[in-house]
Amino acid sequence: MKAMATAPFLWGGERLQLLAQRAVWDPQRRVLLLADLHLGKAESFQAQGIPLPSDGDGSTLNALLALADAWEPEQVVVLGDLIHSRLGLTGELRAKLAALPELLGCPLRLIGGNHERGSWIAGLAQEPSQALGPWWLSHEPEPRTGRLNLCGHLHPVALLGGQGDRLRLSCFSYCPRSERLALPAFGALTGGMPLPRHERQWLLADGAVLAA
Repeated sequence: MKAMATAPFLWGGERLQLLAQRAVWDPQRRVLLLADLHLGKAESFQAQGIPLPSDGDGSTLNALLALADAWEPEQVVVLGDLIHSRLGLTGELRAKLAALPELLGCPLRLIGGNHERGSWIAGLAQEPSQALGPWWLSHEPEPRTGRLNLCGHLHPVALLGGQGDRLRLSCFSYCPRSERLALPAFGALTGGMPLPRHERQWLLADGAVLAA
């Protein structure tokens, strides 16, 4: 494997950069794409009587702000599940979301995910799946002929090692059969799911992208 801070992804004569910080950079359109922040997850669990530390949102939002500062995007697009549920939409979280565009220095857009259903966030409409240049942006996988589907929802991870010392690493996962690139979950409190072996993966570890 070759370790890099970013890894190029070429498709149809277009280039994306896979970032070690669990996001994708589109240099031509200057768009930063990420998915599955699941903000308010701890509060959602607490509302159901399940104790979970309330420190995940801060690290997730700080990571997003650091990315925006580094890449200076013209827009940030979240591919669904910005929040975990309406139970976690506290007044504090609503205030943070309202301040995000100004802090990012650019518009924030949201492709609606399954965890946003039934929720309303002031100033942030849930947009449908849509095209962006050669890409098809969606939350759940939605293959489109002639386009590369960029999606979230799957939370891909790679399993390394044997049964006794197995390691789980977040990854980008590309399915050549359906022309779908699944982004890793961006949120600090998210789990993951191994995807089929025929998919090409880029593993994320220690601030690097490991091209398998």
